[in-house]
Amino acid sequence: MTVSIKYFSGYIRNYKNLCEELGIAPNLSRKEREAEILKKAYENWHMDMMNHMYGFFAFAIVDEESGKLYCVRDQVGQKQMFYAIIGGEFVCSGDIDEIVNTEGFKKVLNKRMLQQYLFYGYPIGDETFYEDVFKLMPGHYVEWDGETAEEHRYFSPTFTPDRTKTVDEWAAELEKVVDEILDEERQDTEVPYKESFLSGGVDSSYLLAASDAQAANTVGYEESGYDESDLARKTAEVLGKGFNVKTITPEEFFERIPTVIDKMGQPLGDASAVAFSIGCKAVKEHADVVYSGEGIDEFFGGYNAHKREIPKEWTYLTCSHIMSVEYIQSLMKDFDENVKVEDPIKDIWQEIQNQDELDKKLTVDISLWLEGDIYLNTDRTSTACGIELHTPFSDLRLFNAASRIPEEYKFMNDQNKYVFRKAASSKLPDEVAFRKKVGFPVPVRKWLKDERFNKLVESKLFGETSQKFFDQQQLKKLWVSYIEGEDIYWNRVYAIYAFLLWYDLKF
Repeated sequence: MTVSIKYFSGYIRNYKNLCEELGIAPNLSRKEREAEILKKAYENWHMDMMNHMYGFFAFAIVDEESGKLYCVRDQVGQKQMFYAIIGGEFVCSGDIDEIVNTEGFKKVLNKRMLQQYLFYGYPIGDETFYEDVFKLMPGHYVEWDGETAEEHRYFSPTFTPDRTKTVDEWAAELEKVVDEILDEERQDTEVPYKESFLSGGVDSSYLLAASDAQAANTVGYEESGYDESDLARKTAEVLGKGFNVKTITPEEFFERIPTVIDKMGQPLGDASAVAFSIGCKAVKEHADVVYSGEGIDEFFGGYNAHKREIPKEWTYLTCSHIMSVEYIQSLMKDFDENVKVEDPIKDIWQEIQNQDELDKKLTVDISLWLEGDIYLNTDRTSTACGIELHTPFSDLRLFNAASRIPEEYKFMNDQNKYVFRKAASSKLPDEVAFRKKVGFPVPVRKWLKDERFNKLVESKLFGETSQKFFDQQQLKKLWVSYIEGEDIYWNRVYAIYAFLLWYDLKF
């Protein structure tokens, strides 16, 4: 059997075990090793191969005998993957710009996605902002036989609570899984030096404590109430790790936005992506591989939205949405009543009605929000800065453990993700392990009001492109309301600005 690799992006974390099992020489370079793993894994397990691989990956392989191409994305979507059929040829890449810039492709804006984006704040589901370009969803692969592309799902985040164990027993199991994952990272001598991102929260603190990262990195601001760098510094000092902080100014933030939106490939209304990009740029000066703690909030229930009860007749529309349908209808010139905000979620929601309330929310957020916002941000920004970002807490083995832990151990003693915090306390002081979630705040809501920084934003909001899509009178009301004190509207303003900026860069 002959297998060729057409595309690979990512990192196979359990490569040592796979090399031993598949008979691959251990002294190959990483590039050679990963190519051999993909080839041998396909030969041995065909399309069950992904269930033997832990890490983060997106790849395309060709079975030369059958002529079939398989395009694959990892189970939770840490790496991006898009595809299109152009001139009868199947094209795929983790960079959507590579696809839309392929000769013969005609760029047409997908207005359905614009309408969904204004509600959610990120590109949700398997459609993209380009007609005829599709996002491969997590846990899926596409089989291309030269004529048709057939999509298959090989993994879905299913929760099956096991109530036979105590919270202490579950915490001990989580410790064991975390140690297994990070031991594999530690044993990769080809990447001997790593650093880690660190906020004031438990996730990144536990990652720093349990890993081989030699220094921590955070971003800070001069504005009080947004800066977590002091908390991060204290944690790094307790753990005996080096510490770096990058203080972000509003001038630097607004200057960076066009670069971030350009490299993102699609609009993203999450302003933290800009701060993360500046942080990645700073880290690149002294490290090429950096850890980050994404995944825990979605696996264990870390958001306030996970605590809120929703009426039984409602559909949980992920933990993030920024505008109501009625408002979007008043704002958009070409509002389509046939586009429903429930569309990307309804199939998943129907499948999981027998699960516990928390687990239903987590399934939706893992399937759509985590990959559509968080991983889009972290994958594209880190890649653009030349950093390889490792997210060990997104490893499938940790999800497999989380999926069996009852929800009463995730929300316990007035704490979210309690059982994870309990595990983290084995390596962290209690004041860090059980610290209230801070998030990743950015002072955009203050900066956008300041006429020293917002002139470019204002000109874009009311420029020629904006007039194609938005009712200018309604947009003016939004802008004035925000400037005059309605801080809650900042995310609407930023999301619209991000879209307009993206459109002018790409069309």
